Amino acid sequence: MSEARLHFKIADLLSIDSRNVTATVRLLDEGGTVPFISRYRKEATGGLDEVQILNIRDEIERLRQLEQRRESILKSIEGQGKLTEELKEKLLAAETLSRLEDLYLPYKPRRRTKATIAREKGLEPLALFLMDQKNNSVFEEAEKFISEEKEVKSVLEALQGARDIVAEIISEDAAVRDIIREQFKRTAKIKSRVIKGKEEAGEKFEDYFEWEEPLMSCPSHRMLAMRRGEKEDILILDIIIDDESALASIEKKVITSRGECAGQLKQAIEDGYKRLLQPGIEAEMRLFTKQQAEEKAIVVFADNLRELLLASPLGQKAILGVDPGFRSGCKVVALNKEGKLLEETVIYPHEPQRKKTEAEMVVLAFCQKHSIEAIAIGNGTASRETEQFIRGIDILPKEIPVIMVSEAGASVYSASDVAREEFPEYDLTVRGAISIGRRLADPLSELVKVDPKSIGVGQYQHDVDQNHLKNKLDEVVASCVNSVGVELNTASKQLLSYVAGIGPTLAQNIIEFRNQKGPFKSRKDLMEVPRMGEKVFEQAAGFLRIRNGNHPLDKSAVHPESYHIVEKMAADLNAGIDDLINDKELRKKIKLTDYVTETVGLLTLKDIINELEKPGLDPRKAFETFSFDEHVHEVNDLREGMRLPGIVTNVTNFGAFVDVGVHQDGLVHISQLADEFVDDPNKIVKVGQKVWVNVTEVDVKRKRIALSMKGEGMKPVQKNSGQKVKVAEETKYDPNDMNSALAALKSKFKK
Repeated sequence: MSEARLHFKIADLLSIDSRNVTATVRLLDEGGTVPFISRYRKEATGGLDEVQILNIRDEIERLRQLEQRRESILKSIEGQGKLTEELKEKLLAAETLSRLEDLYLPYKPRRRTKATIAREKGLEPLALFLMDQKNNSVFEEAEKFISEEKEVKSVLEALQGARDIVAEIISEDAAVRDIIREQFKRTAKIKSRVIKGKEEAGEKFEDYFEWEEPLMSCPSHRMLAMRRGEKEDILILDIIIDDESALASIEKKVITSRGECAGQLKQAIEDGYKRLLQPGIEAEMRLFTKQQAEEKAIVVFADNLRELLLASPLGQKAILGVDPGFRSGCKVVALNKEGKLLEETVIYPHEPQRKKTEAEMVVLAFCQKHSIEAIAIGNGTASRETEQFIRGIDILPKEIPVIMVSEAGASVYSASDVAREEFPEYDLTVRGAISIGRRLADPLSELVKVDPKSIGVGQYQHDVDQNHLKNKLDEVVASCVNSVGVELNTASKQLLSYVAGIGPTLAQNIIEFRNQKGPFKSRKDLMEVPRMGEKVFEQAAGFLRIRNGNHPLDKSAVHPESYHIVEKMAADLNAGIDDLINDKELRKKIKLTDYVTETVGLLTLKDIINELEKPGLDPRKAFETFSFDEHVHEVNDLREGMRLPGIVTNVTNFGAFVDVGVHQDGLVHISQLADEFVDDPNKIVKVGQKVWVNVTEVDVKRKRIALSMKGEGMKPVQKNSGQKVKVAEETKYDPNDMNSALAALKSKFKK
């Protein structure tokens, strides 16, 4: 199939203009990245968004692979001298890989089978005689094939061999396979049962010890759960259909007469179905439903990850990061507005040390000394107790928000090569506290340092294709990074590596160049970085920001290739670019149609004007503070009927998990997400969303919490007051006299 026909096929499938599909494929083939094409090539694509471009990319890859396989099959059959015009037409018309493989199956090189052995004995003509069904003198015909030389000793042996050949022919017939495949899709059931004696070991799979449901409507989470139980040798999993109905369908297709031939064919059909066809199609359906379930699970993971990465940043604030703990204490770090570590220590406000006075003094001293504007507490062990302790420091300025931050993946980061490279002189606990503080300031910049699979917002993530999962999650991270933009002079290597076109090696080169030469003054300085070619610069430049660059547009999302357009706009108004940015009335005078060219259209020009209004604006939502119920700290504190604020931590196909501050997330089942019917939890809630929940059931022993959002679950929980933090002047204290030091600090804060 020609490339043009592939484009038309994609256009029809995705309901996109074929010209836009062709342009998009061309840009992708030329090395264009999805973020770049969607943002800076809107005229060529007709304004297609990232999702549409990704769909085009995936479809063209699939169709090209299909064409490669088609060519390979055609060459193989032609090499065997068996490629008829009729078969060639069928192969060229095949639109799916399964259809192609069905057509190729009879010609595929195979291991030695019963049919192969029968053919070696010269019994194929007898098999064809049976299938011809024009003569019912079966036993007389079979006598002709008795041969000592070919080890066919009787009529029964001859007929058995012929039936083996017929069984294989029928089981490899594309039309027959289609009939059984469709029957599986329509009527098959998936059935699981526990392996005898594995009941106790497989307690977590108890729901599936005796389970049955239609195969094609089995939700992805149940499919993956049952497959995991099978993999762990707890469950036996079967896909079953009505065999009698399936056999009747094949017989109707194959048998056209009555008599001895029909009897032999019926035996061959039953043997071929049970031995070859049914196991083959069942294996195919297992793979098909597994891939479907995996795809849905990966989409859920990707959606959750996107919400987590695009969580509202607090922004550039001086932050006190606290990694809470009991016996080992709470690690405390002070970070400046750029996230740089200023000071670190450990406090012991809890049992068994209970050095509460000293801990209060340290917190107050750090807040005063480093002009702290917010306190971030990790939500792991001792988090609620630590939150209560800090909120209980009576003269801690109320303007300093105390905020719980998810620790998901923080321990992985702390022990990673990335963390060791950043903080080689500090141990894991300090790195963890730094990560917690930085996550509050900018979740995206910090979370890109962690393997997305370690963040914990997936669904059966270890049961899906790991390469496919990694590629999908990497796409999500790149999409988020490029949609927000990256500050070139402060970005980490990990953040830079996700910028369109750059990658890890070039990101390292940028860091080294920045360390040697100092901050970048303009985007064009990037061309001096080793291995930064024009193509990479084209892809990356628009997503990199320089806040105080030489050119006023370097801080914006306007691509350098469009600077001349803005410069002309300013010149036409006898103004400077800064004037266009600062003067709304001046921008209103711009007539966009005056600047349309063959390569620059209104879509790009409108993007430029929007960017001039708020250069480099962060697209993420404004930060909102949040607090758990102060009376609830552990599962034992929960009672049925309680109404509590919570944060959505994970969204799955069967509902959402919500953190209510008791170190154990509760489940809002899909049926409890809203007053109306919900078919997809992602339409109702997102990771990081603040919600109200009602406690409907508490199982303390199993640590299971059932929640409901029916009623006013979507009501806003809390919003940031927007007040500025007031910090006292520096106070010196004597570490050997904790009480007097604390009194001195309290006195200063009161002033």
